[in-house]
Amino acid sequence: MDSQRVAAAGSEDMTSPILILGGTTEARELAALLAARGADAVLSLAGRTVNPVAMPVPVRMGGFGGAEGLAAHLREAGIGALVDATHPYAATMSRHAAQAAAAADVLFLALRRAPWQPVPGDDWAEVAEAREAVAALGVPEHRVFLALGRQELAPFVEAPQHDYLIRSVDPVMPPLAVPRARYILARGPFDEAGEYAMLRDARIEAIVCKNSGGTATYGKIAAARALGIRVVMLRRPELPEAPNVATAEEALAWLDHAGALRGV
Repeated sequence: MDSQRVAAAGSEDMTSPILILGGTTEARELAALLAARGADAVLSLAGRTVNPVAMPVPVRMGGFGGAEGLAAHLREAGIGALVDATHPYAATMSRHAAQAAAAADVLFLALRRAPWQPVPGDDWAEVAEAREAVAALGVPEHRVFLALGRQELAPFVEAPQHDYLIRSVDPVMPPLAVPRARYILARGPFDEAGEYAMLRDARIEAIVCKNSGGTATYGKIAAARALGIRVVMLRRPELPEAPNVATAEEALAWLDHAGALRGV
């Protein structure tokens, strides 16, 4: 959205609801900041997590029916600003959000945490998607920690020789069809000391994960560096061009400057 659109919006009465597309820590943080300001905000979740954590604002569960469905919702609900605070790998949702905001002519902001960057001591192999990660693990048997969403696990049935340790928020159903797989149900954040102990005790030789960014799940990256464990990292997908910030505090300031909090 160009500066003229933002300036025009700032001159109007922008007390309409703010819709946050969430599922991330930053989405919850922004929701809390908006609630503290007394703003009319709604947090939308895809509904994939069985027991989501408590939220500080009203929550909408489920999809919208693509970009057209989201645009219709923006109009019908009188949304004044849309914040895409989905996971960095939710590329389809991010595209739909940008398209819907343009179609409905509402303020649009992307809240995107910065990706992790390798530092000395890291052993990373970057790949585009899960099937490439399977190939990157190689043929010899390894003890592999899979720290991926449940939707990305299926390709690993093509490498049944490995001994897998799989962590997820909700149970993996059906279980991965491989001879050796152990499961951990846990929700972050995960600190470095805990991750170090888990990786050491499980004798992990390789980690497969996404470049999620942020601090909540960085512990495994730091622990892998300390233990000399190879990390197969899925690259981030391309996301649509949009005004973007990296933190909830920056998002609040942007919304305030754009006029979305006028009268609050």
